[in-house]
Amino acid sequence: MTAPRRLLLVNGPNLNLLGTREPAVYGAQTLADAERIARDAAAAAGFEIRAIQSNHEGVLIDAIHAAREDCAGIVINPGGLTHTSVSLRDALTGVALPFAEVHVSDVHARERFRHFSYLEDVAAVRVIGEGVDGYANAVRQLAALIP
Repeated sequence: MTAPRRLLLVNGPNLNLLGTREPAVYGAQTLADAERIARDAAAAAGFEIRAIQSNHEGVLIDAIHAAREDCAGIVINPGGLTHTSVSLRDALTGVALPFAEVHVSDVHARERFRHFSYLEDVAAVRVIGEGVDGYANAVRQLAALIP
């Protein structure tokens, strides 16, 4: 069976506030911009995107579980869950799909607690601090890993 040509784009808590939340840190582009950038990069690589954003961890985990049915990989910006969620890590490793971890800001240049990621050692791709344009880089790198 051929792997589906679809990627799940997951955006975690507070990413719905992109463009208005701390623009000095996150920039002026919105979540809609991030989704458009990811869709354009995916289309150029022969993939489509299904996008979800939620402020609720369980909703994200359910979407990740569902992705094993019709997605070839996952691009995820877990927001603050990056630093706290073993459950999100377990969901990602449990579905056995390659995934890219993306962060708009440079988490290593921020508060010390943001330097740690529960996903960093299991992510196939990590893109950090490239702004919303980092979504395109994450999609391109992930798509290149999928046969």
